[in-house]
Amino acid sequence: MTTIGVPTLSLVVLVGASGSGKSTFARKHFRGTEVISSDTCRGLVSDDENDQAATKDAFAVLNFIAAKRLAAGKLTVIDATSVQPEARKELVALAREYDVLPVAIVLDPPEQVCVARKEQRPDRQFGKQVVVRQRSQLRRGLKSLKREGFRTVHVLSTVEEIDAVSIERTRLFNDLTDQTGPFDIVGDIHGCRAELEQLLTTLDYTITRDDQGRAIDAQHPSRRAIFVGDLVDRGPDTPGVLRLVMGMVAAGHGYCVTGNHEDKLLRSMRGKKVRINHGLAESLEQLAEESEEFRAEAATFIDGLISHYVFDDGKLVVSHAGLVERMHGRTSGRVRSFCLYGETTGETDEFGLPIRYPWANEYRGRAMVVYGHTPTPEPEWINNTICLDTGCVFGGSLTALRYPERELVQVAAAEQYYKPAKPLHVPAAPEREPDVLDITDVVGRRVIETETHGRISVRAEQAGAALEVMSRFAIDPRFLLYLPPTMSPVATSPIPGLLEHPAQAFETYKGMGVTELVCEEKHMGSRAVVLLTRDDDVAEKRFGLAGRGAVHTRTGRSFFDAALTDELLLQLRSVAEEAGLFDELDTSWLLLDAELLPWSAKAGELLRNQYAAVGAAARSSLPAATAALESAAAAGLDVGELLGRTQRRTANAELFSEAYRRYCWPTEGLEGVRVAPFQLLASEGATYAEKPHAWHLALADRMVAAGPSLVTPTRRLFVDLSSWDEGIAWWEGLTEAGGEGMVVKPAANLVRTAKGLAQPGLKVRGQEYLRIIYGPDYTEPENFTRLRDRKVGHKRSLALREYAVGLEALERAARGEPLWRIHECVFAVLALESEPVDPRL
Repeated sequence: MTTIGVPTLSLVVLVGASGSGKSTFARKHFRGTEVISSDTCRGLVSDDENDQAATKDAFAVLNFIAAKRLAAGKLTVIDATSVQPEARKELVALAREYDVLPVAIVLDPPEQVCVARKEQRPDRQFGKQVVVRQRSQLRRGLKSLKREGFRTVHVLSTVEEIDAVSIERTRLFNDLTDQTGPFDIVGDIHGCRAELEQLLTTLDYTITRDDQGRAIDAQHPSRRAIFVGDLVDRGPDTPGVLRLVMGMVAAGHGYCVTGNHEDKLLRSMRGKKVRINHGLAESLEQLAEESEEFRAEAATFIDGLISHYVFDDGKLVVSHAGLVERMHGRTSGRVRSFCLYGETTGETDEFGLPIRYPWANEYRGRAMVVYGHTPTPEPEWINNTICLDTGCVFGGSLTALRYPERELVQVAAAEQYYKPAKPLHVPAAPEREPDVLDITDVVGRRVIETETHGRISVRAEQAGAALEVMSRFAIDPRFLLYLPPTMSPVATSPIPGLLEHPAQAFETYKGMGVTELVCEEKHMGSRAVVLLTRDDDVAEKRFGLAGRGAVHTRTGRSFFDAALTDELLLQLRSVAEEAGLFDELDTSWLLLDAELLPWSAKAGELLRNQYAAVGAAARSSLPAATAALESAAAAGLDVGELLGRTQRRTANAELFSEAYRRYCWPTEGLEGVRVAPFQLLASEGATYAEKPHAWHLALADRMVAAGPSLVTPTRRLFVDLSSWDEGIAWWEGLTEAGGEGMVVKPAANLVRTAKGLAQPGLKVRGQEYLRIIYGPDYTEPENFTRLRDRKVGHKRSLALREYAVGLEALERAARGEPLWRIHECVFAVLALESEPVDPRL
């Protein structure tokens, strides 16, 4: 049996005359979705797979589908004759465009086999001469397939060979996605062996030396090193650096990608004509003092270095000069060139050096990209990318990034070994001001990469409404770190008379494999986010804005004017200080998810103009209508059905007024205002979505104990599969007492399941509260039947997307990323809210 290796990301072209068995081969070895057949495409555009007049359009469709698959990183197999060089040329160009390897598998059984198979298919209306011509074209081009650009060519010349083949999907050399770390990523070394040893020792690696005292390996008990290239040139000990890194890589204690200096050194060692500059002379001189055996080993090592690695399920990419997202995990000359040299603008600076194109400013990928190449005085995070070349050989420092901790470790250079063409302290071209917002960050179609839910798209039309709200009504974006997601409702209950019931929440989570839950009472107020600072100067120092913080709504509006907001924050600060939260979390600020009560504190105008008006009108008119109908009935008129309906509507109006009145009580300033915190969202350098709800609620309880007159507790009940009845009874008690209902959440908080991210919460509202939402008469049979047909799928999808984007905003804020990066996510949550979803759900 012959095994053919096919890279997991490649364009496989099946080459062969009609009747050679390409379609059968494709069905046997590849998934149906991976194969694009020219016959199928011909049928798509003409309803006839044999319509040769449709061939041009068919191949346009084939190329379009192939392009989409390759762009998405999917293995793609082309099932077409492809016997002509012109046809193959288009496919090779497609592979190059998407930086994937083109692979040719040639099926060339004897002519009589192809002809016999063709004659067995009555749908093939062409003669033997077509097969003969196609095989002749194939034979003439066989020797040129590699010259055409195919990376590998496999020729199968007999039926037995074709039948005996097995396909093995091989990983690309750069695919180390199964390696999760932890790692220590080391910047450009440039022959600074002493500093490298010092850095590895600082990182707790144990260095192994040979009998001459030379470092030949370094090992950490639980971590591995990754080197970003440019090990060589300029510094005092290129051989020493190579010896150590080669030993670590060989022992499995490290990884290394190639740098442009390794590339040039290798060409020089192999006799190629290169310019001896930029420190190459020093490397050649030092290597000349080493043995021939060592030089050969070094050349072999450098030759085996690849352009970049992708680690940790695609979350980490390491290359020498960085890498744009579309090239991650791909392989081509273009990818290698970018990894070695980056991109330039075509211009030079005042020092005669090429001006680098600032690709990192536009990067929006999920993967962290770590690189070197361009020396900078200090590493700086730009859009989840970081350059670790801090100019050790120029007298700067040697830097390592600890992954996933995102901690930097540096050792200073012992001296300046090489004078840079451009002084290290000279700043590069001015970067974008971190706190300057640009409208282009939020308008148009955008894609936000989130850690928890992948890529989330925001359509251009969604931005318009959000832009108006954000620009006219929202608080200063420097205080606007987070907007809460919409809350998904439970599926409609089958119980007569009820739209929502806890059983559906429990069933939903059970179906996702989440069995440990917490039921939290749904407060009768308004969702509030509280940014709380420890001291009056924190806001100015940390957020660049005077004040004590903010208390804002789900749409970013302040609940109160500046004076009342400051007074409320002062009281909450005292409560948090008394509860010990600032000290325990070692932070100068807290971001809390809470409910602000009563509802009327925010929605007073809405209550007066909508709910109170509806209730008052109904209570005024319906009793009079009832009295008139009763008189008509007493006079013998047949108004029984209308009378009954009017009497029910009168009772419904009373229930409606009672329901909304529970959300109102008088407030004067802050008197009567209550805050119910239920989750800590973030603080300096930390987010808390992975902390269980019991931890969050315990913090909230401490705030209640410290400030019982201001802070309201959140009642809760923890349930599992064995205590559903207890949870249902608890909900019934809440709603029968006039409460709004409850929210059911995974007890562990942020939960990833086999089916994806779990809903952060499902709201289960009571029958009478829903009267406020759906209207006084929603329980009438004709209305209730219609309402039971509500669809919650879209709402749930929206809730998950907003949740993920909100978490991304918190992560960026906690990491201290630029304001525009945080605001991009906050704005996206508000933009997603404009999706056409029934607001009553």
